[in-house]
Amino acid sequence: MPAPPKLSAEEFVHEFNTLGPYKLARKHNISSQAVFRRRRVLERKGHILKGPTAIPRTSYPWEIALNIADGTVLVGSDAHYPPGPPSLMHRAFVAFCKEYKPIAVVMNGDVIDAPTISKYAPIGWEKRPSLADEIEVAKERLGEIEAAAFKAQKIWPLGNHDERFESRIATIAPEYAKIHGVHLHDHFPNWQSCWNCLINDDVIIKHLFKGGQHGPFNSTLWSGKNIILGHRHDAHVRPLDDLRGTRYGVDTGCIADTDARTFVDYTRGSPKNWRSGFCVLTFREGRLLQPELVLKWGDEQVQFRGEVIAP
Repeated sequence: MPAPPKLSAEEFVHEFNTLGPYKLARKHNISSQAVFRRRRVLERKGHILKGPTAIPRTSYPWEIALNIADGTVLVGSDAHYPPGPPSLMHRAFVAFCKEYKPIAVVMNGDVIDAPTISKYAPIGWEKRPSLADEIEVAKERLGEIEAAAFKAQKIWPLGNHDERFESRIATIAPEYAKIHGVHLHDHFPNWQSCWNCLINDDVIIKHLFKGGQHGPFNSTLWSGKNIILGHRHDAHVRPLDDLRGTRYGVDTGCIADTDARTFVDYTRGSPKNWRSGFCVLTFREGRLLQPELVLKWGDEQVQFRGEVIAP
């Protein structure tokens, strides 16, 4: 049997979007697994493959890839920005953007909280901020980061709370799928939304992979790469050594204040192993040094590299 023809990227995208993955596989006598593997490769390069029966929606890149020889990347997660004054860690993040002039800043998911469109019922008669207010305060806070690190690439791997914005509309009003304003990135045009940020092919930044207490360790074990996670509101760096060398699994902590009223309600006032903080990634000759954490020290101070700093 002759080998199936090798389709160019443009031909593959066209046939995938008009035929769908399974008809494409049958037409060229290749496996559906091969079709999906090539789809992932092309999506990482920015191509949009949705198939003929897909519900119209904005497709976020599966991955944004960076190549960094020397420099710094700042990673903050779980801001859950509420209306009101900025948290200590947000102010510290802005100050570090000014001080360290990062090549990239990454807001690693859950920039908004969106409790009013959550699947979870309100707790009693708690007062929840409106979604409009949350979007406005997130614009203000991200604008402060943009101003402090204006030359840096700005990347936003989406978190589960961020997903609520579009999932709500897609569930109850799918007809609005292509209208400007119904997608989260419409409100934050200076940020590149995605699911994963890949640096130098060996560092992955994403909101969540393996969960649980040992999530960072298991995530780097399973991925085979350094992996920087949010979601759990914890903060620690866990090394893993094998025959390939040393790599790291990192929980970044959260930009939000862990004592915020919202979190008290979430946890019913129970003790929580959470920490306010963010992560500093430093690259030298293309290699990642051990990731470092900036952690809350007091009500108005953070700790970093043995120093107590008031941002």
